[in-house]
Amino acid sequence: MIRGIHHIAVHVHDMDKMIRFYKEAFGFEVVGEPFSWENNEFIDRIVSVKNSAARGAMLKAGTCYMEMFEYQKPAANNTKGLDPYDKGYTHFCVDAIGIEEELVRLKGLGMTFPEDGPIVMDHVKTLYGRDPEGNLIEIQETIDANCDFPLDNLPPVGKKSVISE
Repeated sequence: MIRGIHHIAVHVHDMDKMIRFYKEAFGFEVVGEPFSWENNEFIDRIVSVKNSAARGAMLKAGTCYMEMFEYQKPAANNTKGLDPYDKGYTHFCVDAIGIEEELVRLKGLGMTFPEDGPIVMDHVKTLYGRDPEGNLIEIQETIDANCDFPLDNLPPVGKKSVISE
């Protein structure tokens, strides 16, 4: 039984700085204790990376968790954030109300955007931007009541949800 997406994960270069950013920008809060490992064959098996060393933390916002890692070993293959056309998980999306004001606030916290304002596309106003380390984040505001997938269609926090049985 799949119940939904539990968390997304992001690799960062400066975890303390990025935790502060995600707290201030999106209201994420650290849950549980931050963790770390080095020379741990068991964890290497879990993450499928030999001889790894990293520290991490789990953050929560609404109905989603974000797992944040700062790897010390091995060295990263890519030191900048992925572009939308790159292979792999390229972004996550944050739903907003008052997107124009949110973009101004997020710019003040270090996000960068390629456009001056959101782009209207059918059912949403949307704009991709980058966090202070270059990771891609989409900011959207649903503007059409007939949208098939508004945030309001997800169950509230604390309610049982089942995607398939």
